[in-house]
Amino acid sequence: MITVNIQYFAILREQRGLARETLATPAQTAAALYEELRARHGFTLPTDRVRAAINEEFVAWETPLREGQTVVFIPPVAGG
Repeated sequence: MITVNIQYFAILREQRGLARETLATPAQTAAALYEELRARHGFTLPTDRVRAAINEEFVAWETPLREGQTVVFIPPVAGG
């Protein structure tokens, strides 16, 4: 298990009901963490509609997670 800091934006923040949290997880990659969160919180967006960032840099879904990192999942946003 590792502990990561997670930030949520837009629809993910609405669905989770939080903007951020610290979580102990067995997930080893950004993809595995997002799937864990989808199952736990009922997120409706699949991974192909969300971008992952670790420590303020966009990453591939298979990027390994490390203890203490900040992980952000960024859904598409509307605006104009």
